[in-house]
Amino acid sequence: MIFNMQNKNKYFKKTWSHYIHLIKKVFLILCISIFLTLPLSFKFKPKSDLLAMNLIAKNNLTTDSMLVCIPYNVNFAPLSEEYKLTKYPIIEDFYNKNIASNAFSGSFLVAKNGVVLFEKYTGYSNSKSKLPFKKETPTHVASISKVLTSAAIMRLVHFEKLNLDQTVQSILTDFPYEDITIRHLLSHRSGLLQYSRFSEFIKGWNPRKILSNQDILDLFIKHQFKKTFKTDSKFAYNNTNYALLALIIERKTEKNFLESMAELVFEPLEMQDTFIIDFIVQKDEVCQSYKSDGVNFGWDQFDAIVGDKNVYSTARDLLKFDLATYSDEFLPPHLKEEMLKGYSFETKGQNNYGLGIRMKEFDNGQKIHYHNGWWHGNTSSYVTLKKDTVTIIALSNRFSKKPYGVVKLSALFGDYPYLLN
Repeated sequence: MIFNMQNKNKYFKKTWSHYIHLIKKVFLILCISIFLTLPLSFKFKPKSDLLAMNLIAKNNLTTDSMLVCIPYNVNFAPLSEEYKLTKYPIIEDFYNKNIASNAFSGSFLVAKNGVVLFEKYTGYSNSKSKLPFKKETPTHVASISKVLTSAAIMRLVHFEKLNLDQTVQSILTDFPYEDITIRHLLSHRSGLLQYSRFSEFIKGWNPRKILSNQDILDLFIKHQFKKTFKTDSKFAYNNTNYALLALIIERKTEKNFLESMAELVFEPLEMQDTFIIDFIVQKDEVCQSYKSDGVNFGWDQFDAIVGDKNVYSTARDLLKFDLATYSDEFLPPHLKEEMLKGYSFETKGQNNYGLGIRMKEFDNGQKIHYHNGWWHGNTSSYVTLKKDTVTIIALSNRFSKKPYGVVKLSALFGDYPYLLN
């Protein structure tokens, strides 16, 4: 019995020892496999994949969050990861050198084919309450508003509610200048007096009265100000033209301008963070405007006038609008052609103006469409490279000329005569 127990113990010891040895052997093989496999995976991981992971992690982005879409058909070729990753560091370097600073407050975005290549949001929409800028923060886009007003007019032309060459007088019947057409207003060739100069010609002008668009028309009817030049004889940028276009839109839609713009442009393009300010109701609620030293700019008697300004929007919503300019469903090709061609050739040079859009026409055949804005402390720039399907947007609510320099980024996407520095 004792002998049998000893043999049994030896057997168990031998078996247990065998299993321990086997487990150690398997564990060693597993460790060697991991050791050999992991370095190889890192060594041969494509560089572009690693950069993509770093880019997404750095900006908290996903592929979906980088793509902006509209409910209209736009045919763009997909962008490769290599293309996006090649452009990103160059745009980031440009931003750091030319835009980023403690004084800049607002948004900056660069996109191609609806894909956001780079975007930054910094500063405060309200410095008193320390409300930070986000991609959903609407800010006053100043004269970029004219681009959107023009689009609304062109949509009404498309719907056969208007004709570009019909007279303003045929719609605003008491308007005292019978030769001025809608096209003249859109292209700044009317010769009308700038409404900011009315006080020079009216005795007893009240600088505290908040003017409306209807007030502007009434003052033209009452005083019949002399034109500053013969209609269609030259170009002269003038906010009055777009204030009158807003009234024309109201007459043709039988709705106020805020509702009309929403129905004609903002809602069809799902620009959910874009609106026209209702000045009396919203002036203390919207993104505020600041001087370069950070002091609130305040308001004046022209702040309730719409059409020439007073659109509040975001970089991403403006990108949606730009995408719509590539869709034949939003506007047919012949109307887009009317918008994007130049109308002023009296003076030789690169600068021209279409219907609500500026342009630079270079000797090498390249063309840039854009519009800048400046109202109080708000400065803005919208650049659209139609040939290259690229959009560049900068919006600031603290006075800075930096947004105007973003056009230099055009050189990254085509043969445009700018230097990236």
